[in-house]
Amino acid sequence: MKEKAQARREHLQKMRAEQKRKERRAAFMMWGAGGLVVVLLVGVVGFYLVKQARETSLDAVSNYSYEAGQHVWPAVSYKETPPVGGQHNNYWQLCDIYSKPIHNEHAVHSMEHGAVWITYRPDLPKQQVDALRAVATSTGQQDFMLMSPYPNLPSPIVVSSWGHQLKLDKPDDPKLPAFIKKFQNGKDTPEPGAICGGPDAITTTADQAPLPPEPKGQQQPMETLAPTASPTQSK
Repeated sequence: MKEKAQARREHLQKMRAEQKRKERRAAFMMWGAGGLVVVLLVGVVGFYLVKQARETSLDAVSNYSYEAGQHVWPAVSYKETPPVGGQHNNYWQLCDIYSKPIHNEHAVHSMEHGAVWITYRPDLPKQQVDALRAVATSTGQQDFMLMSPYPNLPSPIVVSSWGHQLKLDKPDDPKLPAFIKKFQNGKDTPEPGAICGGPDAITTTADQAPLPPEPKGQQQPMETLAPTASPTQSK
């Protein structure tokens, strides 16, 4: 009887030991699988953040330094295409979406007020122009957004603000909204708060009207510091 009892005890001990081994194995598998999931999630999130940072990087932005407040009446010869600062007309361009080229001198004045100017080659496919328009009308402040075709651009699309410029190949490039968010009314804006609208803003395109002549007497355009909304419409 003692031998049978001893055998039963040994058998139970072996069963308990085996059960503990199974439990440890199951726990290891569970925690191991959970850890693997965590590692994979961290890897995926890290990859996404790195990818997003690379896609929205503004390292390719060209930066320039121009003195502000240089108002002139004649046409100006600019170094950059399109210009990013320097002398400009006394009148600024109404911030809007234009389907024809506008005068550089008016656009530069608008950038002095904080506008971003999106330009594109006139032969850019309509589908891409529409996509570009969608970005322009849904990103940033519409009261400080200019968009127009521009002949002889160095790339299909060029986005500019006062002292900053970025060349792009396609309208869905994530760098475009990143540029707008950083430089529209950014820290380098020479005249922050000045509007891109108002009664003195130019609403015509370059083919519709020449640069305005120097007025006689003391009549000058009035730069207003109280921003008012300007509806976005195609011109």
